[in-house]
Amino acid sequence: MKQRRSILFLFFAFSLCMGFLCSNAQDTFSICAVDSATGQVGSAGATCISSTSTSAIIISDVHPGMGVIHTQAYWVPANQAYGRSLMNLGILSPSMIVDSLVTNDYQSNPTIRQYGVVDLVGGGRSAAYTGINCNNYKNHITGPGYSIQGNILLGQQVLDSMEACFLRTPGTLACRLMAAMQGAKMTGADTRCTGYGISSFSAFLRIANPQDVVTGLYLDLTVNTYPSGGEPIDSLQHLFDAWGGCAVTGIPVLPYPGPFRIYPNPVQETFTLPAGLTGTLELISSEGVCIRRIDVKGKAQAVDISDLDAGIYFLRMKYPGGTLFRTRIVKMD
Repeated sequence: MKQRRSILFLFFAFSLCMGFLCSNAQDTFSICAVDSATGQVGSAGATCISSTSTSAIIISDVHPGMGVIHTQAYWVPANQAYGRSLMNLGILSPSMIVDSLVTNDYQSNPTIRQYGVVDLVGGGRSAAYTGINCNNYKNHITGPGYSIQGNILLGQQVLDSMEACFLRTPGTLACRLMAAMQGAKMTGADTRCTGYGISSFSAFLRIANPQDVVTGLYLDLTVNTYPSGGEPIDSLQHLFDAWGGCAVTGIPVLPYPGPFRIYPNPVQETFTLPAGLTGTLELISSEGVCIRRIDVKGKAQAVDISDLDAGIYFLRMKYPGGTLFRTRIVKMD
């Protein structure tokens, strides 16, 4: 039986790699970072992969309360799954995780891969790897609590600008990661996008609080501007600003006891609450005023907020035994 499961796994991974996901999928510039003071971990990046079915976010592996792994350059899902398992052990340093990924490459060809890993231990450890056969220009930069890496780049200036913006920007981890992305907003940062006059086609920004679950991160934004050719970092900035940007309120966001994910978020008219919730959900304005109460009775439930102004709102769940803020929602025009 064990041998049969192994064969099935290899067939599944091979099938993925024969499709789009392993064609040339690689995030061209990215940053993973942690904030040891808050316990937040974050992930951001962009690529010029031209596809409407996938985006740069495939390389982002966020582990709330632990760290972040980026697996990029000829991305293989089996390598990412292996890296995830190493981080979940909770005992390996970023350099040990990188070494193991290189040693145990699924296709026995680590020279075409690129990795960045950070964790929360000791104020933030980091490690990175750039294979000698990654497409030029390629390189990485590491520092306390952050790792920046890229390939198919315009040049070293992309990475240097990302690092400078990240280090010089005050505020939250989210604010600093968004600044790092703006640092890479230059024509042809991913050289495949030079002819379009943009940096990339898709971009993402993700932040996890220590108590988050992977399916319900504190901040989880992704944009894909292909085939319109718009600048995705500008689109990402727009979503970030609508979320609250660098001027977020002090309203606490604490965990509901179990998975909690609303979708879509950002929302224009209607979002859906997941099944399994029972109690009273309150919709709170950014000023802390309760503007709506919703009875939730265990089933998936659509909530219409088309009458509300654009801005940031909070969902607060009241249930037997306590009251916890759980998440925020972005209302778009």
